[in-house]
Amino acid sequence: MSSSSPLCEARQLTLPKLLHTSTPHLSSLMYDSKSSSLAFRHFDSSFSLYPCVNPLRLSSFPSPQTLIPSPTSSATFLHLQTSPESATTLFLTCSPILRPSSSTLFRFYVLRDDRFGKIKVLSNHRDLVWDQSKGGMVFNTNHGVSMKLSGGINVFSLYSVSNSKIWVFAVRLICDHVGPEALKLMKCAVIDCCFPIFEIRVLFGFLILGEENGVRVFPLRPLVKGKQRKEKKSGGRRSNLQCGSSNGGKTLVTDEELNLLSVKSEKREKHNDSVKLRVMKLRQDSKDAGGVFVAFKDKDFNGSVSVNMPGKSVKAISVEALSVNKFVILDSIGNLHVLCLSSSLHGLDACCVMKQSIQTMKVLKIAVFHDVSAVTQTIWISDGCYTVHLMAVSGVDASVDDSEVADTDEKLVTTSVTQAILTSEKIHDMVPMNANAVLILGEGMPILTPFTCYQSKERA
Repeated sequence: MSSSSPLCEARQLTLPKLLHTSTPHLSSLMYDSKSSSLAFRHFDSSFSLYPCVNPLRLSSFPSPQTLIPSPTSSATFLHLQTSPESATTLFLTCSPILRPSSSTLFRFYVLRDDRFGKIKVLSNHRDLVWDQSKGGMVFNTNHGVSMKLSGGINVFSLYSVSNSKIWVFAVRLICDHVGPEALKLMKCAVIDCCFPIFEIRVLFGFLILGEENGVRVFPLRPLVKGKQRKEKKSGGRRSNLQCGSSNGGKTLVTDEELNLLSVKSEKREKHNDSVKLRVMKLRQDSKDAGGVFVAFKDKDFNGSVSVNMPGKSVKAISVEALSVNKFVILDSIGNLHVLCLSSSLHGLDACCVMKQSIQTMKVLKIAVFHDVSAVTQTIWISDGCYTVHLMAVSGVDASVDDSEVADTDEKLVTTSVTQAILTSEKIHDMVPMNANAVLILGEGMPILTPFTCYQSKERA
């Protein structure tokens, strides 16, 4: 074998027997690269949390420090970016409350000292009430048959299938030197859905909805900022609350998502409470918040409704970020698409490009390891059977302006398959650990298999 021949290493990790569930079998995996934390979802809908863990260095998984009981309908990792150098990792779950009324329970877990623990949540909204006995925030809305959470930076979304609504929330960390820290939960926007949604993600300042024959993209800023701002006179001067927080009149919005500064004093918290934003309400096909529908095949990207394709309905079922303005999308028939957004997305004036990628197999699952410092991004794709391909995607870091988007069909991205992995079990789920390693959940047994791929010269 030549010194440049690719190599793969794999080993199996067994899971501990848990007392709270009858089976250690897992239904899905979640991995947070910022904190190196893993979340295992069990078939009874409970969760096991493993903070600051590296499966590539383990021989078996220990018993989890944090267990989240069933029923849990959805969960997500969420990050609070209080400054460019500081971020706090949260794990958020939602559950149905059946008695005394049908409502929804949010539980927030904060990562502190390599351990996830519950944290108290405050809110000024009447339909959000903290329940100490349940250890979470009760959201007075019918849970229904299904809820879907998606977390980003300081912002998360909740989609209810039964209510046909999407809620956008912002979260702020309250740092009080007298008492324990807490979270401030703010409801920012409510979207009434008029088309079926098959995926919802909060990614790099965008809310992306997977629909039939394409995706719908909303910039987060107008959703969180609200349509109107309420002003308060203070000492003869007017104080504007912009994008959920105020800081000397400056807008606290990062290039990625909303940046809400932590509140470090009771006086400042009361000031922020007295200046409130109105909850923005709109329809899924509304143009008010700058939403744009991007079709898989139709070149008219500025439509406000999903494109009807007679006799064929292709659904966007998975969305992952390649960079701040490029995303890879998996459709329901196994094709991959790359969505490129203009750097100046302003509603229907936006220029967008959707390009179908070329791959040799029909894809059932995708997992993307995003590294902002890398020129080439890594995509792991699987046919859902026994095969995983490692794809290298180049050209995703280049900035794109409105003039370039229109004719960038050929220059958008370059993809190539660099590795192929065959597994002994059918692949149920997978998450990337880094650019060259993936954690695979087998379907037959509760066994996790980390694969590491590299060039043989790198091993030496």
